[in-house]
Amino acid sequence: MKLLCLDVPQPGASLEKYQPHMQDEARHAWQMYKGGIIRDIYFRQDRPGVAIIAEAASVEAAKAALAEFPLAKAGLISWEVIPLGAFTNWESLFAPGNA
Repeated sequence: MKLLCLDVPQPGASLEKYQPHMQDEARHAWQMYKGGIIRDIYFRQDRPGVAIIAEAASVEAAKAALAEFPLAKAGLISWEVIPLGAFTNWESLFAPGNA
């Protein structure tokens, strides 16, 4: 299952509070990438944070994996996990009357 995972800063979180965890955070992300859970990772452009495209058996499995990030363990972030599916409406573009 493909998932969009967005970090959610918790009340009181700040870049200063993130700083002691950042090297471990990057190492953990690398391990998840090598393990096939993280497929893509991006810096958000609207605020500090990341957007991850993940692969997991379920939303619950993804949440369990994301909970192991050091910032999550420190209570500084949580995660919004959105399951994604194939876009199947292509055929409607080619239906009679839509040409």
